Amino acid sequence: MRLLGLGDNTIDTYLDRKLQYPGGNAVNVAVMAKKLGVDSHYLGCIGRDEGGDLLLSSLTAEGVGVPRVRRRNGNNARVFIGHRNGDRYFIRANAGVRAQYEFNDVDFAYIAEFDVVHTSIYSELDEYLPRINPKWALSFDLSNRWTKAYLEKVLPYCRWAFLSASELAVEDVEPMVRFAASLGPQMVVATRGEMPCMGLFEGRLHVQEPLPTNVVDTLGAGDAFISGVTTTLMKQGDFPEALLAGASNAARACQFEGGFGHGIDYKDGGEA
Repeated sequence: MRLLGLGDNTIDTYLDRKLQYPGGNAVNVAVMAKKLGVDSHYLGCIGRDEGGDLLLSSLTAEGVGVPRVRRRNGNNARVFIGHRNGDRYFIRANAGVRAQYEFNDVDFAYIAEFDVVHTSIYSELDEYLPRINPKWALSFDLSNRWTKAYLEKVLPYCRWAFLSASELAVEDVEPMVRFAASLGPQMVVATRGEMPCMGLFEGRLHVQEPLPTNVVDTLGAGDAFISGVTTTLMKQGDFPEALLAGASNAARACQFEGGFGHGIDYKDGGEA
């Protein structure tokens, strides 16, 4: 089974700590799936700057295939992060060259070679969704930016869907998950931060408690959860097993800084 992380990447920049790490949902899921034993590739747009160099070298070091990655003139996508009493908060972001795809027929043929393709709302790939046809599943992370209208727009193309429901009242989570599943996905999982997640798979509802961990940095924990779920399903595990693997991988990811390491020093370059 082969997985492709498609679309978004970023450089997670910790201004208060003067450190920068490779990241982004599609990148993190590809790398974390590789760590869990799945043949993984990444396709997206990387800048011709220090951030782009860091992303490309990190993906290569992790054994993730990058044969069709685009290098674009300009800055790589970057998000600036601060910490307050140990909790991270987002300061600002620069999209850079992230969405300068210009996909062609050869790209779509390459994408179709994969069993699972994972992308996200941050990837700005909505117009391409009708042409993204993996062998088995299109997996989509909606983060906390989803709306009912957006679910209706993208979920008919998706087999697996992940979204954050931390801001919903607990009694509203199940109706939302069932609504999302009614739009076509086989699986919808709603994560809720430190609260139990709720997942619907082929009409059956399951709940997974978060696992205890030593929290150093929560950045990338959601992507770790997704990679645990997807790789378990790719290995023919059942859904409760997949949710447990997701929770376990998320707990592990909280124990170190950055999505998957490879941090280097950062000197403020004045990027907006």
